Parts: sequence; C-alpha cells; structure tokens
Amino acid sequence: MYFDMEALSSSQRSKLVHSTVIPRPIAWVSSCSTSGAVNVAPFSFFNVMSGDPPLLCLCIGSRAGEPKDTARNIVDRGEFVVNLVSEDMAGRMAITSIDFDAGLNEAQEAGLEMLPSQQVAVPRIGSSPCSMECKVRQLIDIDGKRTFVLADIVGVHLCDEAVTDATRMFIDPLPMALIGRLHSPGWYCKVSADFQLLTPSPLQWQTLKDQGQAQQLLNWQAPAPTHSGGPDVECN
Repeated sequence: MYFDMEALSSSQRSKLVHSTVIPRPIAWVSSCSTSGAVNVAPFSFFNVMSGDPPLLCLCIGSRAGEPKDTARNIVDRGEFVVNLVSEDMAGRMAITSIDFDAGLNEAQEAGLEMLPSQQVAVPRIGSSPCSMECKVRQLIDIDGKRTFVLADIVGVHLCDEAVTDATRMFIDPLPMALIGRLHSPGWYCKVSADFQLLTPSPLQWQTLKDQGQAQQLLNWQAPAPTHSGGPDVECN
C-alpha cells in the first residue's frame, strides 16, 4: 500500500512514521535552565549520526506552540546529556514523560539520582547504563514546530559490565538491558534477543554462488521478535 504524505493529515503522518520506523532508541535527556533548574524527559526521535566525529541528533516537538523545557534549555545552554534507558528504569522514564507544568523537577518526581558530568554543567542520570555528554553543534528550526539538534558527544559514561575490552573498545550491549520505542500507545521492546549475521566478503559470496549455497543466505530469517507493552504514555 502506498501513502502520499501530502494527502495525509498531520495525525496520520505522525502515526505512520511512529509505527513503521521501529524500534527507536530512547534519549532520556537531562538539561538545565539558565537558572540551574534540572529537566529530564524522554525522546525517541533520536539517533547517532557519526562515529568520528561522534555526533548524535535529536528532534524535540513543541507544547501549545511553545518550545518544551528541554528544547529551551538546550538552546539557552548549548549542552545536555543523553541517558539511555534500561528495562529496570522504564517506569521512572514513564514518569518523566508526564506533561507536567513547566519548571517542575521530573528527576525528583521519578526518584532519580543525578550525578555530576565531566565536561558539561548538566547532571546525568546515575542509574542509566550509558550517559553521553553533549555540546550543541547546530540547531535547526523545523517549520516553527520542532527543534532539530545536532550535537557533538564529548564524553561517555558506560556501566562497567558492558565493557569487555576498554583498549579495543569491545562493548557488550546485553548487560545494559536497553529498551526501544515502538508504536503508540505506550509500546516498547527489549534488546534481549540478539543474533549475529556476518556480511560475506565478495570472494565468500562468489564461493557461495559457485557451490550452490547462495540461496541459504538469501532465504535466511531472523528469529521472531518478542514484544512487550510498556507504560501507556507517550514518548515524544
């Protein structure tokens, strides 16, 4: 089925994108206002864009035509922290997704321990298995409705259990027990059923074809994913 995005309503376009581009990593963003007030909120329009230089992007919507606290803080301070969300922190993440009045401390509401960062004046979530300190590289206003943030990752806090070899930078993602965002309302997934599928070299691929084994790779199927429901709240 083909969908012409111009022919769809705003709500339909949003639902289509939210439900098809999955799973999405969740950026549990901590930021600070100019007065030092801490804000914590989750966003799933987020991803890394480059490994060298290390860059990530984040897109933040508005509330009633006004920038959300996170967007305002990032614009004003030029720095923030992206904390990844583990399975055992999902409930606390959901609390910080509540549409509280501006200025309320979500970290306190969710009982989060905030720890100092190394290179930015914004605290990180101490219980997050991975926290990335970020400094803004570029801000783009999207039709007055969203703020697109491109940022440099200047430091990473990673739980010791995930680091198998710090010299060769071998990282095992399973100990982090991360969750990803699926469709609304409130569906998430676990990163707990990984599989390995190596890309063959040109010579290996030719050998497979010569030996009549190419079809095995062409017809290879990943294990069936398992889905679990999360809190019935929106993750922006």
